[in-house]
Amino acid sequence: MPPKHGYLPEMTDTSSSGPEFLPKLVTTLREGYTRREFRADVMAGLTVAIVALPLSMAIAIASGVGPERGLYTAIVGGFLVSALGGSRYQIGGPAGAFIVLVSACVMTIGIEGLILATFLSGFLMIALGVLRLGTYIKFIPYPVTVGFTAGIAVIIFTSQVKELFGLHLTGPEPGEFLHKLGALWAARETASWWAFLVAALTVVLVVGIKRFRPGLPNMLIAVAVASVVAAVFSLPVDTIGTRFGELPRSLPIPSLPDLSGQAVLAALPYAVSFTLLGAIESLLSAVVADGMAGRRHRSNAELVAQGVANIGSALVGGFCVTGTIARTATNVRAGSCGPVSGMLHALFVLMFMVVAAPLASFIPLAALGGVLAVVAWNMAEKEEFWNLLRSSRGDAMVVVITFLLVVFRDLTEGIVVGFALGGLVFIRRMSDAARVEPGDDGIQIGTASEAGWVSYRLHGPFFFGAAARLGSVLDRIADYPRAFVIDFSLVPFIDSSGARSFELLAHKVSRKGGVLYLVGTSDEVRRALIAQGAKEPLLRFVDSLSEVQMAEDKR
Repeated sequence: MPPKHGYLPEMTDTSSSGPEFLPKLVTTLREGYTRREFRADVMAGLTVAIVALPLSMAIAIASGVGPERGLYTAIVGGFLVSALGGSRYQIGGPAGAFIVLVSACVMTIGIEGLILATFLSGFLMIALGVLRLGTYIKFIPYPVTVGFTAGIAVIIFTSQVKELFGLHLTGPEPGEFLHKLGALWAARETASWWAFLVAALTVVLVVGIKRFRPGLPNMLIAVAVASVVAAVFSLPVDTIGTRFGELPRSLPIPSLPDLSGQAVLAALPYAVSFTLLGAIESLLSAVVADGMAGRRHRSNAELVAQGVANIGSALVGGFCVTGTIARTATNVRAGSCGPVSGMLHALFVLMFMVVAAPLASFIPLAALGGVLAVVAWNMAEKEEFWNLLRSSRGDAMVVVITFLLVVFRDLTEGIVVGFALGGLVFIRRMSDAARVEPGDDGIQIGTASEAGWVSYRLHGPFFFGAAARLGSVLDRIADYPRAFVIDFSLVPFIDSSGARSFELLAHKVSRKGGVLYLVGTSDEVRRALIAQGAKEPLLRFVDSLSEVQMAEDKR
């Protein structure tokens, strides 16, 4: 049966041994795969294939390669992602997020370089999974993902302005955002009203069908209607046929890319970018599917599958494969019961290519531009962006800077800088959460005197950020007391920097003839303190304040 919201997550998915890399296809078959589930997967796979067909070609064209390469990517990459992946519902294929990177790669090192970069990124992705780094990739801060996604949406839309208005540029379309806008503006006199009307018709149909008949394949219908209108009225608009010729009706024979040292060195930076972006995009997509279906994916198995899929895609001339959020969500909503629907989706796309390749030649590029314009609008996460701007200064700074870097600089740079800023914001918040306050358990409190004792309680994690801020406070109040008591019962964690500050504090108290007592330390906190030299007899660990009283009475 299709998954329901609230379904109990699979506990085996969190194991650190065998099942961590076990494909969900194997898990599904072991559970007992029924004919009823197969019929549900057939319908879900067909639904997703209908969505994937125009999108795969549109993304390929926007990326600067032929539409057939988008189909190769969806067929081979999509099949391998579902067959080997750690998510039941993940749909792999070409993604809009890669348009900028792929386009820049093609402009710099050509199609063959793109294929090699995809091939290399597959091995890098496998390495991420084998090293069990998938868990950490999911820790990217939410403002970073929102800013990144919004930036990608802007880039996708601007990449389609040329097709939406039928512009004819004097040279290749620039990849850099401001230069692209300048080139598009310079070509404004070449705009075609016919192309704009075809694009507008496509957008209206996509949006209208989605709103009034949501069960129908809106994108495929919109592209088909726009193609018929353009053909019947002989509209002067560019089509797939006029620009790329007729699509092939079969997959090419697999072949290795150029693996010479010079070619590998040229492609490696792009391979690293493809790996980083692909890992983030695929795991975000898997998380979305988890939230919709109430399941839990296996991050590292998913990364390994994505790596194998990229290698397979490159061998047949395809490009970057990743998990696609919109198609994955469609798969879940269509009633998918497991990975079989994703595998069938790839086979259905292959069948469409074999049977209907000649018809694809009539598809107007303006129609595909309209489809991507809607995709860009839907993926922009406008409400989430606005909410983050209003939530706090830190979140607003992270989301805005990530967005601007993605649009005006580079995708990878935006992610890395955004992640670093998000980390700094987190450190600041955790440091603010840590505090020192006077204790109140019967021991004398207040300013130090000759025989005075002083008790203080720590709150929150005591790590390098908090240590830098609270260390001076502890130093000032440790100048005179005979017994300096610090309650650790509300400290869940301490790092090496924090532990080191207590080792120094214990020495200072000892030189003045006093004793530093640490009360209520957990086993983990105590081990961290001892590792940095904060241990007996330099200081004393006690379980309660009454033990402090007894120790001082004996002294």
